[in-house]
Amino acid sequence: MAAVVYGAPPPELAPVPAGAVQASPLVPGAAALEDAPDASLDEAVVAAPAGALERRYVLAQALRALKGGGRLTALAPKDRGGLRLKAELEAFGCQVEAGGRRHWRVAACRRPDAPAGRATAIAEGGPQVPPGLGLASQPGVFSWDRPDPGTALLARHVGGLAGAGADLGCGVGVLALAALAEPAVTRLALVDIDRRAVAAARRNVADPRASFLQADLREAAPLAGLDFVAMNPPFHLDGAEDRTLGQLFIRRAAAMLRRGGLCRLVANVALPYETPLREAFAAVTLLDQAHGYKVYEARKR
Repeated sequence: MAAVVYGAPPPELAPVPAGAVQASPLVPGAAALEDAPDASLDEAVVAAPAGALERRYVLAQALRALKGGGRLTALAPKDRGGLRLKAELEAFGCQVEAGGRRHWRVAACRRPDAPAGRATAIAEGGPQVPPGLGLASQPGVFSWDRPDPGTALLARHVGGLAGAGADLGCGVGVLALAALAEPAVTRLALVDIDRRAVAAARRNVADPRASFLQADLREAAPLAGLDFVAMNPPFHLDGAEDRTLGQLFIRRAAAMLRRGGLCRLVANVALPYETPLREAFAAVTLLDQAHGYKVYEARKR
């Protein structure tokens, strides 16, 4: 590949080179920036992530993969890391041209001969086992360095699951580990849009009943005929709250279940999931409510 694009930068702010290869871990089927050989790229355009560790990791990987003098354009909304881009690239030794438009900041530079601090940024933002989590993870993955309280609450309500199921939005596999502790579970598909999460889950869930799938549930339901689904649906998209995303997960879960199949999910108490649950399922029961979360069980018609 001669050029890569990471994410979906607004084309009017940073035109993407013709033939550029997508390298975002949030795009199923995309290439991995980490796999690009050293000094192999002419150009990289990066919609920089909001998280500092993740952002510096991506910038460092892009600088590693660029040829000497190769062009890097990085951009982000001002309130999601954009104001830090210039200083972060300068810390790598880059001579940066920066500007703003609308609510975005755009920083462009050429790869220096010897970028400073690149190895440290890659180590800090790469795969690791955070002490607060105790499982393989990576910055940028949902709840990457500590247990998510909603997932922990749902994990206490997986008793009685049986047959073939799926963990939708599996993250690093915390909920899957609890579900697979049920001996009656025969198969469990761990599904997530994030390639890094799927890779971490593979390392964490060493169970022959488990399978792993990177998929965007906004596109289609990738499975069918399941006995159960367990999930902690996301409700943020591109950094903004999007309640329709969780509602879509509910519809996808119903589509994947056989008649009589069971869905157990956890959600923030403020999220209005009751109506879509009752529209998609025959019976809906509130199993638990604690610490700002609610756990539901829903059975398909």
